[in-house]
Amino acid sequence: MPRARDSRRLTVDPVACSGHGLCAELFPEGIELDDWGYPIIRAAAGDPAHAEHLKRAVAACPALALRIMDSR
Repeated sequence: MPRARDSRRLTVDPVACSGHGLCAELFPEGIELDDWGYPIIRAAAGDPAHAEHLKRAVAACPALALRIMDSR
């Protein structure tokens, strides 16, 4: 039986982000950094298997720039 697709997705507020890079350290499966240290969300970020890492990265963001959005 196929797994149900998770309807949540990770977003970043580019105005609020300060480029600390903590999110990529905590969630490298779902976030990489560009040349200036700002996050780029990977497709794997929405994988339900990474849900705990995703929540930890969002909670630890010092600029509160990461959000989990419902994509329904």
